[in-house]
Amino acid sequence: MFKIEPKIRPSLPAAFTLTAMIVVLISFSIIKLKSVPHIPILLSIFLLLAFGAVQKLSFKKMEEGMLEGAKSGMGAVFIFFLIGVLISSWMMSGTIPTMIYTAFSFVTPHFFYSIVFIVTAIIGLGIGSSLTTVATIGVAFIGVSGVVDASVAITAGAIVSGAFFGDKMSPLSDTTNLAASIVGVDLFTHIRNMGWTTIPAFLITLILFAFISPKVGQTQFPKVEAIKEALHEMDLIHWYAWLPLVLLFLLSIKKVSPIITLALSSIFGVLLSFLHSDRSLADVWGILFSGFTSKTGNADVDALLTRGGMDSMMFTISLVLLSLSLGGLLFSLGVIPRLFEAVEHRLKNAGSTVAAAAGSAIGINFIIGEQYLSILLTGEAFQRQFEKVGLAKKNLSRTLEDAGTVINPLVPWGVCGVFITNMLGVATVDYLPFAFFCLLSPILTILYGMTGWTLTKK
Repeated sequence: MFKIEPKIRPSLPAAFTLTAMIVVLISFSIIKLKSVPHIPILLSIFLLLAFGAVQKLSFKKMEEGMLEGAKSGMGAVFIFFLIGVLISSWMMSGTIPTMIYTAFSFVTPHFFYSIVFIVTAIIGLGIGSSLTTVATIGVAFIGVSGVVDASVAITAGAIVSGAFFGDKMSPLSDTTNLAASIVGVDLFTHIRNMGWTTIPAFLITLILFAFISPKVGQTQFPKVEAIKEALHEMDLIHWYAWLPLVLLFLLSIKKVSPIITLALSSIFGVLLSFLHSDRSLADVWGILFSGFTSKTGNADVDALLTRGGMDSMMFTISLVLLSLSLGGLLFSLGVIPRLFEAVEHRLKNAGSTVAAAAGSAIGINFIIGEQYLSILLTGEAFQRQFEKVGLAKKNLSRTLEDAGTVINPLVPWGVCGVFITNMLGVATVDYLPFAFFCLLSPILTILYGMTGWTLTKK
C-alpha cells in the first residue's frame, strides 16, 4: 500500500478530523444501526472524494489511488475463491465431517473446560470459521455445561478460546488469509510463524482450563451423541477422508504455493467423494460454486456442514476490495502518511513498532468493532515502519492476527462479541475474563516484540 504516493499533504488537524469522521461513521453504522461494514465504507470513500475535490485534486488521480489499493488485494481474492471451493470439496469427501466426528469422540465430563477448548479448537481448525463453531458446537456445549454443573461463563470462555484458535490457525480462515495477503506473505509461512505465539498461548490456556475444571462424575451427552449419529448416517465418515488434509499438510511443509496447494487438495477431495457418492459432474460443479448443503434434519449438523462454495466468499471479497479502495484513497490523499508522520519519530526500534501495531489493531477493534478493518487498516499503515526497523513482513502479519483477529470477540459492541452473546446467551463481559487464549495472544506478541525473541529480520 505504501507504493501509493500521496498526491497532497493535508494538515495534521485535517487528517485527524477526516479519520475521526470515518471512524465515527463506520462505528455508528456497525454498532448502532447493526449494518454490515460495506455501506459505511462506501460512504467514507465518498467523503474522501469530496475532500479531494475541495483540495482541487482531480478525480482521475483519486481513482488511480482507489484502483491501486484494490489491485493489491487481487491475490487474496483468488485465494478466497479457492478456499470456498476447498471447503465444498472437503465436505463432499467427508474430510470436515470426519474431523468433527473425531473431535466429538473426545467429549467427556472429566476436565470439562479443557475438553470444550480442545474440541472447539479442532472444529474451528477444520472449518476455518470461529462464528460457525460458536453457533453450532458452542451452543451444544453451553447446554451440556448445565448438565455437569459447570460455569456457563467459563464454558463460554473455553468455547471462544477454542473457536478463535482454530480460526486463527486454519488455512481455510478468511482472516488468516487476509492477514497474510495484506502484507504479501505466503499463507503457510504466516501460519508457521504464528506458531511461536499461538502454541504457547494454547498450552497455557489448556492448563488453566484443566486447573479450574469442575470435579464431576460420568455424564451422558445426548446432544453430542445425536450429532455423531447424524454424521455417521450421512456416509461421510471414512478413513480416507483424512487424505486431503494430509496432502494439504505435506504441500505446506514443502512450501508449495498456497494457490497450488489449495487447488490440489480440492481436486483430491472431489475425486475421493466419488468413492461413496454417485453425484453427477453437474452436481459437483454446483456444490463447488454454491456450497455443500446438509439435509439431515438435525439442525446442529446442518448448520455445521452447510457451507463452502465460491459464492460464500463474496461477502468477504467485496469487503476486502472496498476496504482496500478506501485505504488506497487514504494514502493517495496523504491522510494516513500524515498521521503516521506525527508518531513515526517515537517508533525507534522493533519493540515499540510491534507494540504500536498491536495497539492499533486492538484500538480499531474497540473503536470500530470490526476485525477485518483492524487487520486491513493496521496492515496498510505499518508495512513501511516494519521495513524501516528491519523486520520481515511475517512479523507484521503475525501481529495483525495476535492483536486483531482474537480481540473482536472481547468487544461487547464488536461484530463477533454481539454475535457470540446472542448465540450463547452469555454477556461478553462475563466470558471475557475466561477467554484466556484471546487475552494471552496480544500479550505474548507484545512481549516477543520487546524482547526480540522469534522476530525475523528482513
